[in-house]
Amino acid sequence: MAVHIRLRRIGKNPSGKPHFRVTVFDERMGRDSRVIEELGYYQPITGKVELKKERLNQWIKNGAQLSTTVKSLLKKTNKGA
Repeated sequence: MAVHIRLRRIGKNPSGKPHFRVTVFDERMGRDSRVIEELGYYQPITGKVELKKERLNQWIKNGAQLSTTVKSLLKKTNKGA
């Protein structure tokens, strides 16, 4: 199974308060396909990031590909930790 870890927007556009969830998707399905697993969330206005690092590492070991945005998000969180 070809899986990708990417952000899914849950905040509304008119509110101007975007919120994102870090999720695992099957690449072969559509863009709005069903989520396999939610690994955390990201709030860009406050800069708050919450991740299930154990599960994230397990998906990466099993061959999941990270989107470029999630890669940069991980770099930011690892520098702060």
